[in-house]
Amino acid sequence: MKFFDNHAHLDDEKFDNDREEIIEKIYNENVDFISAGYSLEGSKKAIELSKKYDFIYATCGISPNDIPQSEDELWIMLKEIEELASKNDKVLAIGEIGLDYYWEKDENMRSLQRKAFIEQINLANKLDLPIVIHTRDAIMDTLTILKEHKVTNKGVFHCCPLNRELVKEALKLGFYISFAGPITFKNSKNANEIIELVPNDKMLIETDSPYLSPEPFRGKRNDPTNVKLVAKKITEVKNMELEDVARITYENAKDVYKIN
Repeated sequence: MKFFDNHAHLDDEKFDNDREEIIEKIYNENVDFISAGYSLEGSKKAIELSKKYDFIYATCGISPNDIPQSEDELWIMLKEIEELASKNDKVLAIGEIGLDYYWEKDENMRSLQRKAFIEQINLANKLDLPIVIHTRDAIMDTLTILKEHKVTNKGVFHCCPLNRELVKEALKLGFYISFAGPITFKNSKNANEIIELVPNDKMLIETDSPYLSPEPFRGKRNDPTNVKLVAKKITEVKNMELEDVARITYENAKDVYKIN
């Protein structure tokens, strides 16, 4: 039984002391994964990891929480992201990109987030790649941008907020919904409803390692082997076998990311 964690951050400093050992554990437990870029430096590290191991892939992009303070700096950064993505065949998507108003309260910086999001959608279309979306406290603006700026290869709402209207609209637009550790949390009131809402051919699983560890490891460092616990929660809600969830989500990842 093989699993696909479509969003992890193995470049994070929390893995600096035992990264090789954790990667060996992930391999031995039959989990392939994407090391997701979120900044220029993080994207470079993700690509380095993907080059070193066959079962690791990469995305590259600038997340809303990692954009620079000026538009001029943003353009320079986006040029470097384009170069990274265009020259490395293990880069599967542009991401994570999107909007995050939870941390950013300044309207000028929110405007720059929107510009960065739109420009990276354009970049993904130019490079014929899907996108990986991060959205937090910015659902309406995220959906508005996606409706006004066509995404040729669609993509994934990573660690998708458990919001019924967001999920319904995202599915209408053709995006995949990626479930992470929060669906296992005891205080996650509407997780079951959202899981049932997403058709099998549009669901993905992830860990967002080293963050958001699923129960019973909540609060501890997360790693891609825990993607099995996310899958297990889906089996309970949808009355499916674990092997079927593993197979379906792996096939969905191959479809959206165009993995041979």
